[in-house]
Amino acid sequence: SSRSFFSLRKEIKPMALFVIGDTHLSLSVDKPMDIFGGWKNYMQRLEQNWRSVVGEQDTVVIPGDVSWGMSLEQAKADFAFLHALPGKKILMKGNHDYWWTTKSKMDRFLEECGFDTLTILHNNAISAEGVSLCGSRGWMFEQGQEHDKKLIAREAGRIRASLQDAARFGEQEKILFLHYPPIFMQDSIPEFFEVMQEYGVRRCYYGHIHSNGCRFAFQGEWQGVQLTMVSADYLAFMPKKIG
Repeated sequence: SSRSFFSLRKEIKPMALFVIGDTHLSLSVDKPMDIFGGWKNYMQRLEQNWRSVVGEQDTVVIPGDVSWGMSLEQAKADFAFLHALPGKKILMKGNHDYWWTTKSKMDRFLEECGFDTLTILHNNAISAEGVSLCGSRGWMFEQGQEHDKKLIAREAGRIRASLQDAARFGEQEKILFLHYPPIFMQDSIPEFFEVMQEYGVRRCYYGHIHSNGCRFAFQGEWQGVQLTMVSADYLAFMPKKIG
């Protein structure tokens, strides 16, 4: 009947794209984040919030600091935690992801463990929800330090490789995810913005900043790119819907 048809249409939820950084999972290592302000019961809060907004067909990007595990085997319990949550998860490298190794080894490990909802984003692009997901760890220097030109050039190259790979998906919007902020306290990394402008990036999401540092994080438009911080504690452990 027409009534049942329209009832069915209401139940069909369009696929969505979310992002949340710095989950800092620690099921296999003794790294209690609860000692930091705002992190009490964070894994329970993350799971509850995640399940309240993310559906099985949705995609969630985690731009770095995924797990405190020192190896893939140590991170396995954290991967299992993420795998059990709804949606497809895109994992990226942060400065504390010591389990990170070559993409082929990580891909093989996830496949062998049956974690088919987890995908690694590294020197490549992934098409999801009609956009191209691109990114790299990035780089950050402390104020007053000399910029490390070699590291910045390497990361700019990785960002470029990811954006170049997105050409496979045609004219989709390219969204860039970084672990480190590309600008902090008005100190930006021009090399990163040059690559973003070259490939028409208009949205960039980043994490890494926590606690009191959040008030110094730049959010808004910079050289034509809308910058948004998505550290888990800043988002109160609620995945942020971005498309």
